Amino acid sequence: MTTTIKSDYLIIGSGIAGLSLALKASKSGSVSLVTKRKIFDSATWRAQGGIACVVNESDSFDEHIHDTIVSGVGLCNERMVERMVHEGPERVKELIALGVNFSKKSRFNSEFELALEGGHSKRRVLHAGDITGNEIERVLIKNIKKHKNVIVYEDHTAIDLILNDDKICCGTYTLNNENGCMEIFEAKLTILACGGAGKVYLYTSNPDVSTGDAIAMAYRAGADIANMELVQFHPTCLYNGDAKSFLISEAIRGEGAILKLKNGKTFMDKYSSLRELAPRDIVARAIDNELRIRKENFVCLDVTVKSKSFLMKRFPNIYSKCLECGIDISKDMIPVTPAAHFFCGGIAIDENGRTSIKNLYALGEAACSGVHGANRLASNSMLEGIVYAERVYRDSLQFLGEEYPKINVKSFENVDFVIVDESAVFMHKWEEIRRISWNYLGISRSNEKLLKAKKRISILKDEIEQYFKRVHFSVDWIELRNIVFISEMIMTSAIYRKESRGVHFNTDYPFILSDAKDTIINISKM
Repeated sequence: MTTTIKSDYLIIGSGIAGLSLALKASKSGSVSLVTKRKIFDSATWRAQGGIACVVNESDSFDEHIHDTIVSGVGLCNERMVERMVHEGPERVKELIALGVNFSKKSRFNSEFELALEGGHSKRRVLHAGDITGNEIERVLIKNIKKHKNVIVYEDHTAIDLILNDDKICCGTYTLNNENGCMEIFEAKLTILACGGAGKVYLYTSNPDVSTGDAIAMAYRAGADIANMELVQFHPTCLYNGDAKSFLISEAIRGEGAILKLKNGKTFMDKYSSLRELAPRDIVARAIDNELRIRKENFVCLDVTVKSKSFLMKRFPNIYSKCLECGIDISKDMIPVTPAAHFFCGGIAIDENGRTSIKNLYALGEAACSGVHGANRLASNSMLEGIVYAERVYRDSLQFLGEEYPKINVKSFENVDFVIVDESAVFMHKWEEIRRISWNYLGISRSNEKLLKAKKRISILKDEIEQYFKRVHFSVDWIELRNIVFISEMIMTSAIYRKESRGVHFNTDYPFILSDAKDTIINISKM
């Protein structure tokens, strides 16, 4: 028998956005916090950089806003950027009050040690060494455990949203990973906060859980999806088979690291006067171009100008991980390559996190709020997460007094699923989708590549949907289904954008149009 679990709030995702909202929501209602793996399995937990925020008089809101908008290449929602930057300091104070320990200049100095990253004109990135996300997750999880109003459901994978006859979101169909049973989570308000979709690409800095579940579910339910072609590639992922998806923080370039070819020659001066501190889209394209010209797999990041003691103190995680791979970054250059990192697009939301579906909110990387435009400014993502957690919470309060919406649910009790070993089929399709995305929907695109992707993705999507209907639900098949939908959305949106802007570069349209527009897609209009 299918179990039904009711709560005021259903929050899917346990990164900084979902956990921050859960803490706030617990003051006003019951919260079901659903996470696909364990509560700490998120992109936040792996984040090295920090939170960009104006915290002292040497910086200003206007400068942070300016840097964000310049990085966004004319596609930012300027009003939303202004609000995010102005509301940021108060949200950061809340994290500090909860117990987050951002790095200070010294034990005897209360001033924060602020980092400089690409695209920033000032040092304004609060960090906790180079494990900022880990520190934030630790503190938020510790505080979540104190609240009886929050029940955490680990190892639960949301499959699809439940909409009633009035097109109101009522919750989700969810797989209990441990026993394989279907569970229905019913809620007055459903919030999607389960991150991005880097695993759609062959190379990514993202954790294995980043399969675009929120965006795919919202798309299938009929929500508006914005700017999916705008996928940011981080310029510097460690190129080493023993260190899967390990990021070399942008902050290391902020401290003087130089990008070089294998032969030791520098190259960034050919692409930007800002050299290594240019926005991410420029640096990633520069590296990609050099690799294509030379038919090589990596370039090098040289930070040997810094002392061993400085590197061990400032970047302890990076130093130790590289050392495990036989690289002493105080003496050796670090082999790096670009990797899929962040989705600037996602589920279209308004200033309060509402989607185009009633009673459905989205926030964090799963959402497109307009603050990142066509290229996210480094360390603005966690800032966005905490700012929109507050916005969603405030907006949600007006709906808590309402009754649960009428719900119509499917019965899975008598569905004749086939129990077969589909592991070989799964692995083949998983690998093919990721290679198609990397080769045709990557850093550099063309009309020919996009049309090739369209043809093959369409076939794969139909095949996977047929498998999904007849094979017993499993996390693997749910994720596979989601990444093929994500790949389709990237491809469709990229075809619509007849220009090159920010992280979207099409060799057939190497110019920027004067009229900047969002790319909006909706499954009901396709």
